[in-house]
Amino acid sequence: MSDSKFTLLAGLGNPGKEYSQTRHNIGFLVIDALASTLGQELNKQKFDAAFAKARVRSRDLFLVKPMAYMNRSGPPIQKLSAYYKINMGDIIVIHDDMDLGFGKIKIVQGRGHGGHNGIRSIIDAFGRKECIRVRVGVGHPGARRDVTGHVLGRFSPDEQEGLDDLIDSAVDACLAILENGVVKAMNKVNSRR
Repeated sequence: MSDSKFTLLAGLGNPGKEYSQTRHNIGFLVIDALASTLGQELNKQKFDAAFAKARVRSRDLFLVKPMAYMNRSGPPIQKLSAYYKINMGDIIVIHDDMDLGFGKIKIVQGRGHGGHNGIRSIIDAFGRKECIRVRVGVGHPGARRDVTGHVLGRFSPDEQEGLDDLIDSAVDACLAILENGVVKAMNKVNSRR
């Protein structure tokens, strides 16, 4: 975390009821849970994003859900961060990740998009990639042709049972970054089997 006055946490997803309980929207679900943990509601609107301000330990935060579709997540985040003078290293993005098994969480920083359209859009919008990412595992369907149906599909009954725990773990990962810095948070979260 650098010297920006604020930290911006952005959960990725697609707006609209039909997407609300899909794997691709895990970022939205985590941001909603974080907001509720911090006693906030995402009731402010600017630059095609819904957001709330909050505080953790003496850090001022923005909790953000870009309201453009997933593959256009970058511009709303970039505009908000430019407006509030937030460095890219002070942005934490929470998103679904098919390369991790369901329930796994991994924190990374400064990595490429790995084929994720939301992350690709963010890297394109900023022209850089040093944001911190909380990758939330949603598992892989196996065949490439099934990928879209998988991420836009609803959680299976088994996954639904573990969903609250997964969201709580992702919230904990975000709080660990805010409270202890990204390196300590990575050491703690990424070593979990």
